[in-house]
Amino acid sequence: MPRPARLANIDEVTDEQFENCMRVNALGAFLCAKECTSGMIVRGSGVMLFTSATAGVKAGARSIAVGPGNFAKRGLAQSLARDLGPKGIHVAWINIDGVIDLPHRQRPNTSKEDILSPDAIAETYWHLAHQDRSAWTMELELRPFKEKF
Repeated sequence: MPRPARLANIDEVTDEQFENCMRVNALGAFLCAKECTSGMIVRGSGVMLFTSATAGVKAGARSIAVGPGNFAKRGLAQSLARDLGPKGIHVAWINIDGVIDLPHRQRPNTSKEDILSPDAIAETYWHLAHQDRSAWTMELELRPFKEKF
């Protein structure tokens, strides 16, 4: 199994790492959608929420492996939204643009105002999943209020 890719530039990423990122982000999202779609179509309702990272919007020099797969996931979500929306299935893509406050990722020099709360993220996803059909969100970016973008 290939090593997971890290933030790295073209000279540091192997072709196996690049391919693995594409498989996880793009192919993985496709396979999940493919598995869920038929049941949702039969019901005439459903929700697919795709999460991405900043690298899927503005890939940096060290996003050589993770950026392209996240761009592809965004394109998949856009295509699915247009295909499945008229069939009653809400598809949305969410960009998490910032660090999430997780116990295993503590950063001693980072204030709570500089990181995303998991509870706030969950509340946003809940809102997306329960939106009225007259006003569905297709793309959404979440970031701490102090984030420079």
